[in-house]
Amino acid sequence: MKIGNFLSEVKTEMTHVAFPTKRQAILFTVLVVVLSVFVAIYLGLFDYIFKLGVERLLNI
Repeated sequence: MKIGNFLSEVKTEMTHVAFPTKRQAILFTVLVVVLSVFVAIYLGLFDYIFKLGVERLLNI
């Protein structure tokens, strides 16, 4: 495949792509950040509780 043919096909395929609106992009970005913080807090809390359990188990 020649590079010119490849670029032509890329240009054709890019006309079929539906890009998000600015509002959608901002909304999805905020959603990802909020969910990431929630998961980080959840995992951190689970890790802390697990650490306390292991420490108590090893001290007994």
